[in-house]
Amino acid sequence: MPIFKSKIAPGSDSFQKNRSEMLTMVDELRALEQRAVDTSNKRLPVFEKRGQLSPRERIKRLLDPGMPFLSLFNMANYMLDDENPDTSVPGGSNIIGIGFVSGVRCMVWSDDSGIRAGAATTGGWRSLEIMQEMCMRQKLPLVHLVESAGANLVDYEVELWANGGKLFRNLARMSSKGLPTMVVLHGASTAGGAYMPGMSDYVIGVKDNGMAALAGAALVKAATGEIANDRELGGTEMHSTTTGLIEYLADDDAHGIALARDVMGRLGWNKHAPLKEPKPYAMPAYSEDELAGVVPKDYTTPYDVREVMARIVDGSDFEDFKPRFGVSTVCIQASVMGHPVAMIGNNGPIDPNGANKVSHFLQLCEQSQTPVVFLHNTTGYMVGTQYEQAGMIKHGSKMIQAVSTITVPKISFHIGASFGAGNYGMAGYAYDPEFLFSWVNARTGVMSGASAAKTMRMVAEVRAARKGETVDEASAQAQEDKITALFTRQESALYTSGRCLDHGVIDPRDTRKVLGFVLDTIAEGRARKVAPNSFAVARA
Repeated sequence: MPIFKSKIAPGSDSFQKNRSEMLTMVDELRALEQRAVDTSNKRLPVFEKRGQLSPRERIKRLLDPGMPFLSLFNMANYMLDDENPDTSVPGGSNIIGIGFVSGVRCMVWSDDSGIRAGAATTGGWRSLEIMQEMCMRQKLPLVHLVESAGANLVDYEVELWANGGKLFRNLARMSSKGLPTMVVLHGASTAGGAYMPGMSDYVIGVKDNGMAALAGAALVKAATGEIANDRELGGTEMHSTTTGLIEYLADDDAHGIALARDVMGRLGWNKHAPLKEPKPYAMPAYSEDELAGVVPKDYTTPYDVREVMARIVDGSDFEDFKPRFGVSTVCIQASVMGHPVAMIGNNGPIDPNGANKVSHFLQLCEQSQTPVVFLHNTTGYMVGTQYEQAGMIKHGSKMIQAVSTITVPKISFHIGASFGAGNYGMAGYAYDPEFLFSWVNARTGVMSGASAAKTMRMVAEVRAARKGETVDEASAQAQEDKITALFTRQESALYTSGRCLDHGVIDPRDTRKVLGFVLDTIAEGRARKVAPNSFAVARA
């Protein structure tokens, strides 16, 4: 039982400084999340006038009380459609996460119709496409609480429309793979939004408010001159009796959600996932709360990633793989909430020996079918004559090849820096980790702003020297400042998460809880048997 002996002193000045800075960033994250809630709640009087529940109240009533819910894409669209950090609203007009509905682990998606009437956003649609792919990968049913104005015609972009078709394609693919898709039609859903119920397996419509039509009354009049009535065009009452689009007609929002819970509970979904009995496990010997003080805000300040691992894994008990070889790259074998895991972390840049060690370690993980958790804090692969001659390209490539080809689950956390090809070797966004979360302090990109600026300055100086010219100091400094600002602005976790380059930003203290939940989700998905069909949703 090699329990890790921590060298962290929670009462030290450095720990308290780290903790204060980290918690300040967590507060900033929570304030941004609250901005989305407050913006949505401005429409509460409208919901109340219609006799509706708010989007968040719908989610609350859908989920099993007391069961965990993993929020996803909490920062989607932040600083994307609106680049002003003081006004940009995160979430992409969607509320997305994995939770339990009548005991069934489901993907849950609610249109946040309190924000721009639930109209599509660039980052919101990106998050939805990734979410649907996650459903197919983890074999999760989908429950969608619908009330959306559809495409945003004021800020129309042709790319958004073209890519939007993937959402409907994915609904068809999910159904054909044997994954139930369910809609509760709470309000108006027109144009592309009308295909959300049309492409789903089970549709519950709410009387009076629920409506699905390819065109609402205003568009019909503009396009054809016909004076039509929205309820006759697409009201839930009409669809339940005339078109057959709706299977279950609900009296109000609360009744619609109760029907969704009842239908989901009657599918017998859990009998198709034979799971092993959970193993007993010990809590870490060190408090998860200490994660707020273990890692410095400044990623250039060194620390031992094992201190992070010891506050995540069961019993703070792990085996260190080749600890004296490639020492700046740490590979351990451990367990998290009873799940065997391998974990790879960085104590700085990755050198040839570290890359070589990881390649070997990943091969063994594939052999034993052990999930791999990557804790990113690296500025990349080592550069310089010594490392080039030691085969950095060759060994770095082997590491990237191993990460690219292993079939075991990959779960990544950006806990500090994640720059350049080091991000690739550590199963970054492009390497399809099953789940990828960022800590609030994380920074990622091709390189840091300071490094990029210094590189370009040196290039300019070399170019000038070749021409026998002198570099203008003022112009060079202005260019350096410009490049630094350009890179630095884009490297923060909030910015990259707004572009859906991860699955959400989390409080470091929630890492073990999040990891345990996704390990359960992955294990359930891999054990589940589904019944694919060739026709996807079949409507009367």
